Parts: sequence; structure tokens; C-alpha cells
Amino acid sequence: MKDQNHEEFKKELGLLDGTMLVVGSMIGSGIFIVSADIARQVGSTGWLILIWLISGIITMIAAVSYGELSAMFPNAGGQYVYLKEAYNKLIAFLYGWSFFAVIQTGTIAAVGVAFSKFTAYIIPAVSDENILYEIGNFKLNVAQIVSIVTIFFLTYLNTRGVKNSKILQTILTIIKILSISGLIIFGFTLAAKASVWNANWHDAWTPHSFNLETASWMPIGTTALISGISAAMVGTLFSSDSWTGVTFIAGEIKNPKRNVGLSMFLGTLIVTIIYVLTNLMYVAVIPLSEIAAAKSDRVAVVASQYIFGNIGTLIIALMIMISTFACNNGLIMAGARVYYTMANDGLFFKKAARLNHQSVPAWALWAQCLWASVLCFTGKYGDLLDFVIIIVLIFYILTIFGIIILRKKQPDTVRPYKAIGYPFLPFLYILIASAVCVSLLFTKFSTCGWGVLIMLMGIPIYYFIKEKDPN
Repeated sequence: MKDQNHEEFKKELGLLDGTMLVVGSMIGSGIFIVSADIARQVGSTGWLILIWLISGIITMIAAVSYGELSAMFPNAGGQYVYLKEAYNKLIAFLYGWSFFAVIQTGTIAAVGVAFSKFTAYIIPAVSDENILYEIGNFKLNVAQIVSIVTIFFLTYLNTRGVKNSKILQTILTIIKILSISGLIIFGFTLAAKASVWNANWHDAWTPHSFNLETASWMPIGTTALISGISAAMVGTLFSSDSWTGVTFIAGEIKNPKRNVGLSMFLGTLIVTIIYVLTNLMYVAVIPLSEIAAAKSDRVAVVASQYIFGNIGTLIIALMIMISTFACNNGLIMAGARVYYTMANDGLFFKKAARLNHQSVPAWALWAQCLWASVLCFTGKYGDLLDFVIIIVLIFYILTIFGIIILRKKQPDTVRPYKAIGYPFLPFLYILIASAVCVSLLFTKFSTCGWGVLIMLMGIPIYYFIKEKDPN
């Protein structure tokens, strides 16, 4: 794809780079903390593992379905392009608007905050409790400054060309995979106890809720279980998100018709295996009540202390710092390509359509950086999750349904790869994701409703832009 200055993206990313981008962008800090909330919501080992497994499976279904779209449209922009081709520019713009306003920038901010939170284990001075300035309800703390500094640094690195970014991403992601694999292996070999495992799996399918104040379990009914599952899946789906990043940079992937789809499949498969094994390790090492009551939800810290003793806290902190740093590098690299494609369609700032002398959309990168930095001031890690995930799911549903639309709309377009299990698997994903969306709107309307509102705010903005620039 060319921009208005006739510059082109450089195709410098291979299958390994694409797969490492998927894995690196997916694994942030969620796997280290989300299981505590799941345990409190559903209160059983069976449901804990099943929720992670379901999230992984539907993510893989979506990934193999996206393979058809990535092979049909192997250019920069990914999901934005697919939605434009299947529906129209309005739907594509609503995605791009939500992507910039909340989805990508909110995720970058959340991951940046997580990085600083765990950096404070090693350097206590960078804690969010170290307040620098306070006015009214607003508090500026050192952790926010650290988050913003890392976002600026990674943005600068990405403006220097995709080669440096891909090397950093591949190295850090390999370190991440090896370190989490080491934690799983050492957990099973050094700290697993048959008594803990058996106790956790006893009555494994009877749901409970956990009272943090009394550290006690209470049985719950079917309605409360459904509510608990939908609430729990916010964390697992958020932890399994960002696998589409490789589609955004398809213009820089070698042989994109093959490697983009394959990268998504391999990446989501690797992450699903890692997530399920990590949680099996947790329940082999930690009593379920301790998982539910983990301080600040840091389940991995508790596990590491069982495995390595007091030094375990530092080991996990370092692992999560590497994990979140690599995660944000992948998110920052991929996100700017969406704004670049939108700008070429006249639906974003014109400067975002320009590539710099390193053949990367530098202006779009800095715009993303500035807004993500602003969002770092809005709250803590979990504050953005609910209204991020509902928008993400809505557009995943629309995109997967777009495969069906395009089969009728563009029957003669060459499809080097076709969605596996079509139409059963795409429909299964749409059904499950829709059920989660409806459940979230009923159980968490106060937060998810804001997400939908932010998305719908894009409609008048779209028509305002079209009126100013009808082309």
C-alpha cells in the first residue's frame, strides 16, 4: 500500500516475527492476576480452568476465521479494512474511532500502568502510593509518570523503523515464553502437592462466591453463576485479546497471504496452551481460597513464593516487567497502522497518512502515544477493562459475520485460505461472543454501557468529517 507521497512499507517481518508479535501482544499481565477474580466469581477449580479454556478456544476460532480475511486483503489496516469491505465506511470508521479512543490506547495505558505497578516491587520509589501532586480527586503519582515514559520510549523506538521494533519484540517474547514455561515447570516439580491438588478438585463443579472479609465460601445458584462467568470472562478475554495486531501490519509482512493467518493461528494456540497450563500449575500449588484472596490479585506472586521462597516476588516482578514491556511494544507497533489506513480514506488526520524516512507512520505513532499517555491518568489497570472488552467483542462479531457477507458480496474474490469449519465455527463464535455481550450489558451496564456510548459517539463525528470532506 502506498501513501500520498508514494512511499511504501518495507516488508521486513517473517512468520516468526508475526507469531512473536501475536504472542507478545496477547501476553501482558492478565495471566498473572486475572485468576484471582475468576476464583472469587465462580468459586470452583473446574469453572476456573474451563473459563480460561473457553476463552482460548473462541479466540482460536476467531483467529482461524480471520485467516480468510487476511488472505483476501493482505494490506495494512487489518480489521478496519475487513469491516469497510464487508459493510461500509461508517462501520469501519466506528471501529477506527473506538480503536483510537479506547481499544488500543486504553489497552496500552492499562499495560503501561501494570508495568509500573510491578516495577515498584524492585524499585519502591516508583509506587502509585508515591504522590507527586494532588488537586481535588486527581492525584499524580510516580507510577503514572513511569507508565508514560515507557510508552514514549517504545513509540520513539517504533518511529526509528520496524526492524528495531521487531528484534526487540522477538527477543522479549521468547524470553517471556521461556520464563513462563520455567514457572510452570518449577511449579509442578518443586511446589505441587497432591493434597492441594486433590482439595482443589474436590467438588470442582459446584460454584461458590468468596467473601474477602471472612475468607469464606458461599454456594451460589445458576443465575449468580451465569453472572459470575460473564464477569470473569472480561478478564480472560482481555488477556486473550490483541491477537489481531499482526493484521494491522500486513503491509510489512513477507508473503502476507500465508503468514498473517498462520501467525494468528500459531500465536493464539501457543498462548492458549500457556494460559491453561499456568492455571493448572496454580491449582496444583495454591489452595483455591488463597488464589481468591491473593493480595492485589497477584496470584503469580503467591505461586512464586511457594516455588522460590521470598525471592519469588522479585522473580515474578521481573517477569511481568518483561511481559508488559513486550506487550506494549507490539500494541504500539500495530495500532498506528490502523490510523494510517483511515487517514488514506480521509477518515483521520491527514498527517497520519504519511510515512517517515524509515517507512513507518511516525505521526500516527505519536498521536497514539499522546492519547494513551492521557489515559494513564484516568485510573488503575482494571478501570478500563469492562468498556474496552464490550467494544472489542462487538467488532469481532461484526468482522466474523463479515466473512459470511463477503462470501455473497464478493464470491469471485480470490481466497488463498478459507475459514476452517465454515460456517459452523464462525457461527459458534458469534453465538458465544453475543451471549457474553448481552450478559455484560445486563450485569455491568454502568461500565459496559459507557463503552457502547463511546462507540456510538463516532456516528455524528463520521458525518461531520464526511460533510467537510465528501471524498
